[in-house]
Amino acid sequence: MTVLVLHHRSSLAACPYPRWLAGYDGDVVLIASREHLGWVGEDLPTGDDHGYRHMEAIDNYEVGGVLEERVLELARKYDVKHIFTFQEHDLERAAQLRELLGLPGQTLESAIPFRNKLVMKQIASAAGIEVAPHAPVECAADLLVFAEQHGFPVVVKPRDGAGSIGVRVLNDAAELDAFLDEDLDIYGPLQSNLMVEAFVPGSMAHVDGLVVNGEVVFSWPSQYLFQLASFKEERGGRHDVTMDRDDPLAQRMIDFVDRVIDALPAPPNFVFHCEVFRTPDDRLVLCEIAGRTGGAQTRAVIQTLFGVELNECWLRADVGLPLPVPTGQGRLQPAKMTGQLVLGKRPGKVLAVRGEPPFDWVERQKVFVEVGEVMPVPRYSADFMAAYLVSGPDRATVQHRLNELETWFFDGLVLGDA
Repeated sequence: MTVLVLHHRSSLAACPYPRWLAGYDGDVVLIASREHLGWVGEDLPTGDDHGYRHMEAIDNYEVGGVLEERVLELARKYDVKHIFTFQEHDLERAAQLRELLGLPGQTLESAIPFRNKLVMKQIASAAGIEVAPHAPVECAADLLVFAEQHGFPVVVKPRDGAGSIGVRVLNDAAELDAFLDEDLDIYGPLQSNLMVEAFVPGSMAHVDGLVVNGEVVFSWPSQYLFQLASFKEERGGRHDVTMDRDDPLAQRMIDFVDRVIDALPAPPNFVFHCEVFRTPDDRLVLCEIAGRTGGAQTRAVIQTLFGVELNECWLRADVGLPLPVPTGQGRLQPAKMTGQLVLGKRPGKVLAVRGEPPFDWVERQKVFVEVGEVMPVPRYSADFMAAYLVSGPDRATVQHRLNELETWFFDGLVLGDA
């Protein structure tokens, strides 16, 4: 009676699966990506107390077929009863493997609408949820026709993208011409995977939460105070703050995302990260929803708000273990407000960088670069040089503290030529 975990794109040390499964009457098997362990400077755990019955790291995790081959072999060897992953890029693969092995959990029919943004928007729109005008891109003519019909700006992106990778905002005909001339490869690997949608003006918020046995246990909205797709050009701090308990917009966002979840073929247990536009005329428009934990410091935000680890709750719910939070008693309410400050990498050699911040309201902090390191342009939206989490009694206090922390950090950062 084994749980098989698929892991990549995050720190394994920050994901103690055996500890999260305390009380489970069975074993834990791990398959990890060797490449991504290298990205975070980790190896598989050693010693006798790591808690895994078996673990291995494989090459070509994302692009090869070795992962599926090994899962099927290990499932027979270790009597696998559950396959778990919280990585968005693994959701469809895990669903396919469950169906092959006859295991419970999310199916492919459920996973696809949370991964394929085109399918997602079609389902949501049919349920009366507002989405931006959109269309598949199979050839250059699709982009030209869409721009002619809907005007500029237009947004081109992969249907199953994450981390803002591959997202392009084309502001006028000249930028569209340049994209068609330089970046649109009609024979490339992304071509059949592209979509285009009209640009939605206004602000964007996200709602993160947990569903157990088909019921939302908790969810809470946060406000992005930056543009997600601008991570390559962004040189300042990116602020993300939770909404106040008495903010009417907070409940509107929660109710809106409840409708989105009800519209999609959601699995019984999952974590969600939903991004919602608020237009200048106060309409809520679905950007997208993912059936996984949000990036950056979302897990830490939820721990600060509700005192629980999102992925631990998800894993325990999936295998039928009791959760560290009450369920079936109404939604949990946040204990305090919080906000993130993340600082994307910027090209240059690090000559000096801050250490421990001198503020007692900093809940978590992590600097990802060191003196002497040469930073490249960010590869994706979560390619950080530093990340901080602060707390406070309300949003205004949190925003003030984020500004103070950002000033302190940049006052101590010195970059030289690469």
